[in-house]
Amino acid sequence: EVQLVESGGGLVQAGGSLRLSCVASGFSFDDYAIGWFHQAPGKEREGVSCISIRDGKSYYADSVKGRFTISSDNAKNTVYLLMNTLKPEDTAVYSCAAVFRTSPRRCLQTDMDYWGKGTLVTVSS
Repeated sequence: EVQLVESGGGLVQAGGSLRLSCVASGFSFDDYAIGWFHQAPGKEREGVSCISIRDGKSYYADSVKGRFTISSDNAKNTVYLLMNTLKPEDTAVYSCAAVFRTSPRRCLQTDMDYWGKGTLVTVSS
């Protein structure tokens, strides 16, 4: 059974940090790109960042560049999203998703193969 399980969300003050985790199982982790997406209330889902597990290359949306860092621990089938200097506009449900052998940039613009259920991040002002 394919699973993507997110954790690490919560309530944080503006300027603070959170680290999200996405644990994958049930598919060949190394053959996929893993992306983080967020969806704020009343808004469409947007791509945040993506990493190619095979070569470690990553891509970031302009809104988070310089503040967020994506990384992977292949031994643990886990992808992390370290979020620094959080802003109230970062408040959203953050979900991870996997897509087979896709570049990190294209990963945020294509249909993903598998999705997690998401974790809520709330940034207070």
